[in-house]
Amino acid sequence: MLLNRKISIWYFINEVKKPVFFVCLFGLFISIMDLLPILQKISIPPSIPALLGTAVSLLLAFRTAQSYEHWWEARTIWGAIVNDSRTLLRQIIQFVPENNNNMIREFADRQIIWVYALGESLRKQSYSPSVQAYLYINGIRGQNIPNILLDKHSEMVKQLAKDGIVTNFNQFQLNETIARLCDSMGKCERIKNTVFPRSYSLLVHTLIYVFAAILPFGMDDSQLIVEIVITMLLSIVFVAIEKTAIIMQDPFENTPVDTPMTALAQTIESNIREMTGMENVPVKNKQQLYYQM
Repeated sequence: MLLNRKISIWYFINEVKKPVFFVCLFGLFISIMDLLPILQKISIPPSIPALLGTAVSLLLAFRTAQSYEHWWEARTIWGAIVNDSRTLLRQIIQFVPENNNNMIREFADRQIIWVYALGESLRKQSYSPSVQAYLYINGIRGQNIPNILLDKHSEMVKQLAKDGIVTNFNQFQLNETIARLCDSMGKCERIKNTVFPRSYSLLVHTLIYVFAAILPFGMDDSQLIVEIVITMLLSIVFVAIEKTAIIMQDPFENTPVDTPMTALAQTIESNIREMTGMENVPVKNKQQLYYQM
């Protein structure tokens, strides 16, 4: 299941109410203007609004496809993060002798913190208490905390190889897994920092209003109510589709439709704790957990 949360209709209405209000007001104004004697003689062939409506539909289809591609790519990346997090701990458990459990737990601890820190930094949120506690205890500071944590992974792998605890080939395998995690982090940052061209949105908005402006002049003036309803309804549909695309285009915005990074991080934490034998440790709060590990 890609999205397990129910999205309230009121959330969507709240997102689209402002543009819908303005486009409805504009459509009502144009429909009434069409009844003025000076404008009643103006008649536009129905094929013109139909052609413009088709153009708007194609632009909106492209916009929606691009937004969905962003959303799906983000979900795919986080799927890879889940897999690589498990792989990293599985490799550490296999490569590091059992008498070095502290090192294994240190890797597990850092990886759990990494996934939470990555999700919170992508959403531009303040770090959660458990992440802050870990950073404080370990004296970690910097602009890009997730990247620093991966550096700590690499430093420990280097030290393990230097001490002869892991072989050079094991070191290569671990570094490959860490590199994949870094690659996934970079892809997330690229999606987060890629802004859809504002000129494209401006073009779509302009065409929607132009469509609403000429549609009444291509319809029969004898049925005012029908003319107003159709003009407003078609405009609302176009605006709603565009707003849906805008909502989806940033999958790291902490909205009901974004990538469920917190849920995925909790899954990773649960898996890692189970793999390292820490799932049954009684914990009063997260800060104590990461201090004990």
